[in-house]
Amino acid sequence: MKNSAPKNPLQLGHSIRHDLALNASRVLRIHGFNAIATLLQISPELFLSGPESTIFAIQDSAMSNVSVPPWVMKQLLQYHTSPSKLPMQELIKKPHGSCLTTLVYDKNLMITKNDTKTGSVEINSVLISHPDMFLEGPVSVHGILGLFSDIDQDWGIIQSPVCNSNQTLFSNPNERRDMVEWARIVQLLSSNGFVSFAIGLHSVLNGILQDYADLSSVTIFAPPNSGFISSPWPMLYKIVRSHILPNRFTYLDLTSLPKNNSLRNLVPGEHLQISTNKFSRVLVVNEVEITLPDILSSTNFVIHGISRALEVHSDGFIS
Repeated sequence: MKNSAPKNPLQLGHSIRHDLALNASRVLRIHGFNAIATLLQISPELFLSGPESTIFAIQDSAMSNVSVPPWVMKQLLQYHTSPSKLPMQELIKKPHGSCLTTLVYDKNLMITKNDTKTGSVEINSVLISHPDMFLEGPVSVHGILGLFSDIDQDWGIIQSPVCNSNQTLFSNPNERRDMVEWARIVQLLSSNGFVSFAIGLHSVLNGILQDYADLSSVTIFAPPNSGFISSPWPMLYKIVRSHILPNRFTYLDLTSLPKNNSLRNLVPGEHLQISTNKFSRVLVVNEVEITLPDILSSTNFVIHGISRALEVHSDGFIS
């Protein structure tokens, strides 16, 4: 099915998006992709948020096994959508190891198999079983046999290839064993009342994995729930990283440090100052009290609860 592109190439108008979503949903139902067809018809903005889109529709049998919170489901669907029109003739040209951007910030797809003889393509080791199922205007839809990412059973963290600035593979999560138990950390933060920080950490985790691939242990200063989670992306990125040290320090370790000692965090060039409140004698981080020392710990991480979030200014300076 083909149609002319919208007059305004910068965005899809509401009526055009509605028509494209309706037409694509009909085709998806004909081919048995009922779950994605329904979601596309109900919430087209999840998939068609830009001037172009390629949707990799997940087979019903794979969708039926997904049980995650709504916000994780939204991220999962957007991870299966690229903000470019990629018909099969374009995908088949891309070499093995090429990365594709998605609607999830900093999470990519990767061409893992490209057979020009048979015309088959695999992305994240998942076969495109129904190529060019729908081609209309700025939208392409392909059917796939399964999910592009395993969803962590505890918290739904999407594991994706890490790509460099040239959009080629830098690190494949299937070949990397993360030494820090990030999935467990996110789950524990959430279940112990630090929901905002858990969501924030989850959203920036892929960047941390890229910048600190060999990280073996961490210390996290977890603030109570607050409005920082609604901060613009660059600021949220700095806020979350500012609360993490690239080493494990128990409360006893922190109290044993020299007076007014500074420790490097995950913000390049920034440090946190560890000292004692001269009135309460409580240990403080950048003048913020540690109220719940050693609240959660393992062999490669320790989490301390703090009274409020550390302040990060618009220029990235932490106080």
